Amino acid sequence: MEDSIGITEEEIRRYYVLQQEKKEIEYEMKELKKHFHQALDASVGENQKGEMKRGDYLAQRQIRTSTQYEQVCTVSKLEDMQLADFIIIEKRPDTDKLEAAIKLGLVDGEAFEDCKHTKVNQAITVKKLR
Repeated sequence: MEDSIGITEEEIRRYYVLQQEKKEIEYEMKELKKHFHQALDASVGENQKGEMKRGDYLAQRQIRTSTQYEQVCTVSKLEDMQLADFIIIEKRPDTDKLEAAIKLGLVDGEAFEDCKHTKVNQAITVKKLR
């Protein structure tokens, strides 16, 4: 298996080194962003749009907001107010029950083959052995 498809030790080593550098860079960027937010909070206020110009560089903070309603509470209040038109009734298969019924032989699994979609994800991990 070591010689398969021409992957060298150097390529694997380089991938490992880059992965370590990526972690360090992401940590440093996170710390810098935190510092920038603190500076902007002090100068323009929390959750306020702002910018800082230093030399040839401009750092800008944009503020995006989104509102979501807690489902159970909102649906309950809508029902209490007789506003059923504001409620979406979603039909979804209970796939856990369906899989169990197929395994027990209560449901013909072949009847659902055209409904199934299998998602495959690939991942590469490299670890240093020595």
